[in-house]
Amino acid sequence: MSDELIRIGKILKSQGHRGAVRVLPLTDFPERFQDMKRVRVKLQDSRVNYTIEEIKPHGKFLSIKFKEIIDMDAADKLKGSYIEVTREELVPLQEGSYYIFDIVGMSVFDHAGTLLGEVTDVIQTGANDVYVLETGGRPLLIPALKQVVREIDLPGRKMLVELPEGLVD
Repeated sequence: MSDELIRIGKILKSQGHRGAVRVLPLTDFPERFQDMKRVRVKLQDSRVNYTIEEIKPHGKFLSIKFKEIIDMDAADKLKGSYIEVTREELVPLQEGSYYIFDIVGMSVFDHAGTLLGEVTDVIQTGANDVYVLETGGRPLLIPALKQVVREIDLPGRKMLVELPEGLVD
């Protein structure tokens, strides 16, 4: 699991004639880019390390100039690639908070030990997240609230929930 790479940015296109690229941050912590000196970029089937020369905020995007990319033609070759980090390089979360990619794929059980389904998606509503469970029938939507989600076992890939009355047929 330590060699797992997580996407934190997508290179959309070149930016200007000096070889900068426009990046869409795929993280809740876009400020993390300001502290980065080197990045790992996934190009088709290979990964290349680049040195960050300059970063400029550009609305919801970032303009990043890599030392090794000297012109627009070289920057254009990075279009559609992803900036990745290792799990160890992730921004630490507060206790009780989880990355969405850790939640998706978890098996969900009720207090009786019955398998309810697997988390296939997380809907971010603003108030609280909602976990979408594939049950083999109609999807089950579970609010990500402490009184509902009683336990999350990341290493075991299991979640224990206590469903409110009326949530399940």
